Amino acid sequence: MINIGIIGATGYTGIELLRLLKQHPKVTVTRVTTESYAGKKIDTVYPHLKNHADLTGEILNIDDLIAHCDVIFISLPHGHAAKIVQPLLAAGKKVIDIGADFRLKNAQDYQQWYQHPAAEAALLKQAVYGLPETGIKETLAKATLIANPGCYPTASILATLPALKAGIIDTNSCVYDAKSGVSGAGRTLSLRNHFCEITENVVPYQAAGAHRHTPEIEQALSAIAGHTLTVQFTPHLVPLIRGLLVTAYFKLTSPLSQQDVMTLYQNTYAHEPFIRITDHLPEVKHVRGTNYCDIGCQVDTRTQGLIVVSAIDNLIKGAVGQAIQNMNLMLHFPETLGLDHLCAQYP
Repeated sequence: MINIGIIGATGYTGIELLRLLKQHPKVTVTRVTTESYAGKKIDTVYPHLKNHADLTGEILNIDDLIAHCDVIFISLPHGHAAKIVQPLLAAGKKVIDIGADFRLKNAQDYQQWYQHPAAEAALLKQAVYGLPETGIKETLAKATLIANPGCYPTASILATLPALKAGIIDTNSCVYDAKSGVSGAGRTLSLRNHFCEITENVVPYQAAGAHRHTPEIEQALSAIAGHTLTVQFTPHLVPLIRGLLVTAYFKLTSPLSQQDVMTLYQNTYAHEPFIRITDHLPEVKHVRGTNYCDIGCQVDTRTQGLIVVSAIDNLIKGAVGQAIQNMNLMLHFPETLGLDHLCAQYP
């Protein structure tokens, strides 16, 4: 069995990670750290884990993690992972950062968007951006440090990749309208996330290229395209606990039929176990609690437009499910191991 440590185990992503890892047949969670609940039993903080998580939250102790863990997941706010990764890697541990510290390869970009010092250049170079469906599985299998993608970038990049690689869209006109449940904002108290503020409401925020996931999307799409892309990205909070949906708008470079586009997307993702190309436009209800990304396409022949809709669970494929998918690849396990959960949202 592989021994796992989770740094920052009691936030929404940390506790979802623990829940999924407890169901993984090849790993054992041996250490969980938490500043807020140190000394407390995890199943008293989150009673849904009763009889399944006989673990006590501990203050972060790097030496203890090194002694008792093979793989360490970091689920902390930005700026923290960069400070603690080096000794873990030096001790031969594999690290997956669910936060943002290693996603942007340009240190100046990170400092601009996160208002925090970037990680050392050597670490940024070493980190692999862990979106498996972008053709990097062999690289992930050799990685020791993985930067787990953000939720909005995951859905946006996967919606775009086939069309971008095939050269069927105008790369000067990529527009993303994104909507996420409030769990994506984390567990920290915020007036905007109070029930009375978010219920029966839709809230756009950080529009006009102000959201921190914008450069992450642009970095990944530019790498796929082979030239610099600038995108329009607008996120919204919607009154859901979990779930994320992106509607992407593109201009086709030449006339294509609906079937042409569907065939392109089906062929591109034919061997990807967590991508489902749907005949209907996706809904967040259909992916809730799963590691799937559902993608649907529509061609608007009136405007030569291509509309691509992608739906994920922001806590699973948008965070910890993808992190476990990356871990499986790092450890040469089957990619789907511990992640083959079906949606259970009916009725």
